[in-house]
Amino acid sequence: MTVSIAVRRLPAGTYGATLAEAFADLCRRADAPNLHMAPAAVAAALGFGINEDDIVVLAVQEQGDERLLGLWALRRTRSLHSGLAPVLEAPLVPLYEVSSAPVFDRERAHDAAAALIAAIVEAPDLPKVLKLPLLPVAGSVFTAFEAALATTGSTIASFERWQRPMLIPELGDDAERYLRRTLGQGYKKRMQQHRQLEKAGTLAYQRHRGANAITALEEFLTLEAAGWKGRGGTALGSLPRDSAYIRKIVEKFAATDGIRIDLLRLDDQPIAGGLLLDLAGQAHFLKIAYDEDKSRLSPGRALAIEMLRADFAAGRPFRLDSGAGDRVDPSAYPWGERQEMANAIVALAGHSAALPRLAATARMRLRHWRDRSPR
Repeated sequence: MTVSIAVRRLPAGTYGATLAEAFADLCRRADAPNLHMAPAAVAAALGFGINEDDIVVLAVQEQGDERLLGLWALRRTRSLHSGLAPVLEAPLVPLYEVSSAPVFDRERAHDAAAALIAAIVEAPDLPKVLKLPLLPVAGSVFTAFEAALATTGSTIASFERWQRPMLIPELGDDAERYLRRTLGQGYKKRMQQHRQLEKAGTLAYQRHRGANAITALEEFLTLEAAGWKGRGGTALGSLPRDSAYIRKIVEKFAATDGIRIDLLRLDDQPIAGGLLLDLAGQAHFLKIAYDEDKSRLSPGRALAIEMLRADFAAGRPFRLDSGAGDRVDPSAYPWGERQEMANAIVALAGHSAALPRLAATARMRLRHWRDRSPR
């Protein structure tokens, strides 16, 4: 870490209201932008009822330079999931988020990571245990993060681990080349299925952004509620607290053109929809819904194919994080890249994380027991 780097703690309200463009600029300079660190996400968390004093926003900057070199938004919390020990957790709200990772300028990732970890270690009022349930554990961001932990004598333990589907095009890719590579031997079957859907009626793909996304959200919620999630009571429309948070996310990100809702229509009726954060060439999938009456034609996969076709046609760099959890079959997606993920607990600078790690172990074993138990 160079002596010219400084870490500032930003009031959550100030960050959420004033640094949208600075964060977007950082994302354009980052290898792996985490949109759940955006000012709009922090503002939505405040609207969700999280106490402003519990949100810790750490901004890394060169002294005398307003550009961000790193950003991490964490929440002070204590719960059964942390073994009742105080921890710093990311993301802020445990609903539909995609990543726990900080955002780093690719050219200064190691300096920024070292500065962030040192700032937490040195802060007398901050917990010295990090609870990171959605941490990417491969790639340049994790390499910088791991090196910073080693420098401070900190240790990291991972529990559930899984492979998350990603869409990260190679140089020279177009939609056809990408699908042939990622679908492999299944390419012919999947594309025949897609053509059957096209022959079933007038197929139209629409991408809604900004204020239009706020309007399209109602169609998305209706589509989701019509399926098994609605019958099982897990659709957003059946969960007032969850739906209020998603509405706040859509509202806050729409103000900075950072949200989109993609709808696939057959004869003008929505048959599949995706809700995504989308900023600076990085998209994070939050939710998907589809018409179960059309399930034999895989409308969800058809939506994904139309999405990537639209992205390639736009002719700009892009990445897509599926947001898939550890119980999702990666082969269900037409996206060929994989990000290794983990539920991680970090003990900083020799401090004990015994209780949070015990809680994480208990949760993992309980889930395994439930998976093996007769239904």
